[in-house]
Amino acid sequence: VEMGRSCIKIPLRKHNEVMKGINSSNDHLITIGASFNTEADSHLVCVQNKHGLYHTQGISTTGHTRKGASSVVFNGALKTSSGFLAKSNVVEDGLMVEITPGTMESLRQALRDKNFRITCGKTDPGDIKEYVDICWVENEEKTNKGILSPIDGKSMEETRNEKASQGRDFEREGKILKCTEVYYFLRDHEISSPVPQQFAKEIAVACSTALCPHLKTLKNNGMNKIGLRVSVDSDMVEYLAGSGGHHLPQKYLNELDSALVPVIHNGISDPTSLPLKMELIFFILECLF
Repeated sequence: VEMGRSCIKIPLRKHNEVMKGINSSNDHLITIGASFNTEADSHLVCVQNKHGLYHTQGISTTGHTRKGASSVVFNGALKTSSGFLAKSNVVEDGLMVEITPGTMESLRQALRDKNFRITCGKTDPGDIKEYVDICWVENEEKTNKGILSPIDGKSMEETRNEKASQGRDFEREGKILKCTEVYYFLRDHEISSPVPQQFAKEIAVACSTALCPHLKTLKNNGMNKIGLRVSVDSDMVEYLAGSGGHHLPQKYLNELDSALVPVIHNGISDPTSLPLKMELIFFILECLF
């Protein structure tokens, strides 16, 4: 997002996923999640204050000319009588683009195989216009550049990551354990079946169950970001857990063994999903309410 123009770059390798999203979305709404953009010199974040209210804030280096956003929402409910061709605004940590139903239909068709430009501003020819460009790109920069594992500092570059879903929060003594991200170490950087996602969810629940009784102690000892790396192959099963570049103390590993080993052994029944290597990231947060 920069002055007068916002650009959404979609890698061609994500074409099938984008089509699934479009086909399953509401006729008047398309939502796209975005990855962290290292080309931006600031990034939009949504911050919650002690009163539970949210506001937009920018984490920046210098210049503030290019802002990175975490999502973009296309809302096709703008009336043609509004006097606007389209509207573009920052909402929380993302970009909201309001367009007419006709523009939404054109966008849906264009996203199937070509680039598309949305002109924002009033219908008055003399009004200053802004543009939102949606571009398919052949190559993208290396994913997760500069991100290191909290277990041992291993680089996460070239891994495929996605937001985690563990179904529920695990809370104890005013602390909450959340699994926020899953990194997949895959040779082709694609997840070809839903098996790894379901397996990751089961792993997240098992790990959270084992660590939940120790959240206060872990956080007091500075271990509020925890990594869990699981490797499975036809003749090998192993996991590593750590924080701050060190493995977790043995007393926690004993409880993790009891919770994780049965899930890991039973979780992968399809040999075509192997070998599989993933790392789950957990954060211990304060419960404010």
